[in-house]
Amino acid sequence: MSMSDERLVPHIKNVLLPDQEFPTTANDTVNFSKLSGTIIVYVYPRTSPPIGKPIEGWDAIPGARGCTPQSCGFRDHYTELKEAGADQVFGLSTQSVEYHTELVQRLHLPFPIISDEGLLLKSDLMLPTFKAGGMELYKRLTLIIRNGKIEKIFHPIPSPEQNASDVLLWLKRA
Repeated sequence: MSMSDERLVPHIKNVLLPDQEFPTTANDTVNFSKLSGTIIVYVYPRTSPPIGKPIEGWDAIPGARGCTPQSCGFRDHYTELKEAGADQVFGLSTQSVEYHTELVQRLHLPFPIISDEGLLLKSDLMLPTFKAGGMELYKRLTLIIRNGKIEKIFHPIPSPEQNASDVLLWLKRA
């Protein structure tokens, strides 16, 4: 299989992002439809709390495990991603801004995390989700957005810790 299989989410390729505001850990909002340049958004199910246990059975859910290593990969490759043409990088999940703020501080992320608690992108773009622990969560995927339009989709992501490297390679080739 290639780095990604867009056939699983073909309905969103070349789609313009909706005019929708999302809160971020940078104490502001982001509207993908109004951003210019090349934007990377890695969408992930959820990160477990720093103290406490993950959702029961989490490790048995295909594709669920790996959100923290994925975030760390984007952190570790952040400078290279910017040098390769990314204007902005964001993480996105259904967890609250307050929860994400702790994550950004703990992992020393140089970019904001976006909260989509209302699953607006699921409604607007039909992004894939799954249920676990009584919650509806996004399946892992990464979007490359150029001037408000989805140009590239990485899905599925079999190795979350490798996702940032795959995105970097794609940016260098594009």
